[in-house]
Amino acid sequence: MTFRRNYLLSFVAIVASIVVFVVPFAFIVLTAVKDQQQASLLDFSWPRHWQLVQNFVDVVQARDYMVIIAFINSTILTVVSVAIMVILGSMVAFVLQRRKSRWTGLVNFLVLSGLIIPPAVVPTIWVLQKLGLFSTMPGLILVEAAFGMSFCILLFRAFIATIPRELDEAAIIDGAGPMRLFFRVILPLLRSVIVTVVVVQSVTVFNDFTYPLYFLPGDQNATVQLTLYNFSSQFGTEYNLLFMNILLITIPPLIMFLFFNRRIVAGMTAGAIKG
Repeated sequence: MTFRRNYLLSFVAIVASIVVFVVPFAFIVLTAVKDQQQASLLDFSWPRHWQLVQNFVDVVQARDYMVIIAFINSTILTVVSVAIMVILGSMVAFVLQRRKSRWTGLVNFLVLSGLIIPPAVVPTIWVLQKLGLFSTMPGLILVEAAFGMSFCILLFRAFIATIPRELDEAAIIDGAGPMRLFFRVILPLLRSVIVTVVVVQSVTVFNDFTYPLYFLPGDQNATVQLTLYNFSSQFGTEYNLLFMNILLITIPPLIMFLFFNRRIVAGMTAGAIKG
């Protein structure tokens, strides 16, 4: 009976995964290789005329190669903001976990608030304008890092709690200062969690649509998600090029998840099962 139940649950999970993930992705691929007339029907049919290369070239060349510029902008945004999240998030988590003070409760409340309270767009724009960072890449990098910091701190802190304090004491006895203790002893032990943070936050930042739209306007500042406007307007939409664009910006996050899927799961559960 137990075997049948497990087999049935596995079958239901596989079917649900196919419906939720495989079918939409197949629809995107089929629409991306159709001509404009057939793609406008938005049906799940086999292409009459395959235009894979032509649609790809049209998407890349649209608006003076805006897609290439957007990929460069998104790569810079993702790499720098995720690096800030990893370094600062792990350092803050280490201090909160190892050094208790009367301010620890307040800081923990602020960290949790970062996960619960939605971002305020207008005040953030006002702050960026006062700092001279509005509509600049450094300003958007700080916004992405700030909004993703709470998740990183909580994940790092859960894992650091499982690291014995004896390692800290041994390093201090050997003459290690706070910075050397963290970077030479603690940080190497966070490898599995770092991989999880890097992959999850990279996909989140790379796929972000709202923050670049609000805080980084302008064609030269466009990120990959904003290029979807190239083929969608009030009066018409080129669905074959739109779905080809969607396919192009979907491939990098998909590859990351396929290659690091097990590492993500290991990093998310490491703080709970590590002895």
